[in-house]
Amino acid sequence: MTIVIKISIVLAMVAIVFSLFSGAVFLVRDKSDSRRVVRALTWRIGLSIGLFLVLIALLLTGVIEPNEPFRR
Repeated sequence: MTIVIKISIVLAMVAIVFSLFSGAVFLVRDKSDSRRVVRALTWRIGLSIGLFLVLIALLLTGVIEPNEPFRR
């Protein structure tokens, strides 16, 4: 697996965690009927599903390979 793929996966995971924590901050800080919490958590879900689909596609195309115990 190339370093570009590894860095991209790590950056996507960091973006997911950042979105999760920003949603938590908006939840605590905003007292009004703000949509920022919903928007932040929607981004987190979208990024998570996108990363999952990209990982499945990379696995199916053979770009990445599973660890030894999971190989057939």
